[in-house]
Amino acid sequence: MTQPEPPKDDKDWTWTLVQVCPDCGYDPAAVAPEDVAALVTAYTRPWAQVLVRADVRERPGPLVWSPLEYACHVRDVCAVFAVRATLMLAQDEPHFPNWDQDETAITDRYADQDPAVVADELARAAGDWSAVYAACSGPDWERTGIRSNGSQFTVASLGVYGLHDIRHHLWDVGAIPV
Repeated sequence: MTQPEPPKDDKDWTWTLVQVCPDCGYDPAAVAPEDVAALVTAYTRPWAQVLVRADVRERPGPLVWSPLEYACHVRDVCAVFAVRATLMLAQDEPHFPNWDQDETAITDRYADQDPAVVADELARAAGDWSAVYAACSGPDWERTGIRSNGSQFTVASLGVYGLHDIRHHLWDVGAIPV
């Protein structure tokens, strides 16, 4: 039986660039751009343990993703942010197409994916994103890109923004890193 999909998330999460998240405790002011690469690794490492849980496919509520679905989303966040940062470093003010995370979850059938495969793919995507940020220095941090809704990011702010997403989803599944 197919479960109902959670409602579309149409919130503007850019507030996480200037405020501490009241749920997961992420503090954007505590993150230096040079820390992004290491934090991507730190915030994605716990997924290997989450993905072997017995309840990995269970939704805590009918409209809340399962740990597997969150892991698929985090994998895709890592891939999208690696591509966007790479574009920002290679092009002047690239415009990013809209990425509908909710549609991706349905189309890619997150709930039906193999947790072991997702663990490998997530680690690879996180490694790619981390590598982009590890190679940045000096003026790289201020290069810009524009999201489909008009939000402008620098390489630095894109990293800080993306980190909240992946940390918050650890909080969603009860696996905040130490």
